[in-house]
Amino acid sequence: MREIVLDTETTGLDPLRGDRLVEIGCVEIFNRMPTGQTYHVYINPERDMPAEAFAVHGLSTEFLASKPLFAEVVDEFLAFIGDTPLVIHNASFDVSFINAELDRIKRATIPKDRLVDTLLLARRKHPGVSNRLDDLCSRYSIDNSHRTKHGALLDAELLAEVYIDLIGARQSQLILASEASDARIGSYGDTPRRQREIPLVPRISAADREIHRAFVATLGDKPIWNDYLPPVPVAAPAA
Repeated sequence: MREIVLDTETTGLDPLRGDRLVEIGCVEIFNRMPTGQTYHVYINPERDMPAEAFAVHGLSTEFLASKPLFAEVVDEFLAFIGDTPLVIHNASFDVSFINAELDRIKRATIPKDRLVDTLLLARRKHPGVSNRLDDLCSRYSIDNSHRTKHGALLDAELLAEVYIDLIGARQSQLILASEASDARIGSYGDTPRRQREIPLVPRISAADREIHRAFVATLGDKPIWNDYLPPVPVAAPAA
């Protein structure tokens, strides 16, 4: 299953009060594993950058002035995310800004049923404690020492790692890897296969076997498939 882990940076906290999107970062994961495919873009917000927001992400008005407008990158962005689920930390915040930009250029907005909110997942799994991205990285031993400021792509990459741990997918991968290692012992390079804990119940009953034997008995001593069997080697006479 394909999913997109997404993060944004903005000029502030409220798109309804004139705050705008300035950065989008996306990481593709497939079957709970990052594929290495990413999407990243800086966006000209067509307004100044408040000091409070600059202190968070370090994106200045001057730096963003030469970047494309959202309308100029929207098609590429939408093509990358497709119709897949979007994994976002505090999803309502990021999507409110994306939808505000989409609405501004008369494009269809992203529905809520596409969102996987990792903040809500973390609160259910770890109630009563802080579940910021930095806290989750520390909890799951994910190295975020290079995160000196917020950045959409970096945060999306960290969130992808957190998400895999949060839903228990990494533990499942470790179990599969362990089983595969056990299966390879003495197999001379054969493809490892998971072993069923409980074997499947045979679909052929004893009655089915008796019916088959009775049918074979009606074919006589020389059934046609004997013509396709390799010849039986004749033992050399004893000296």
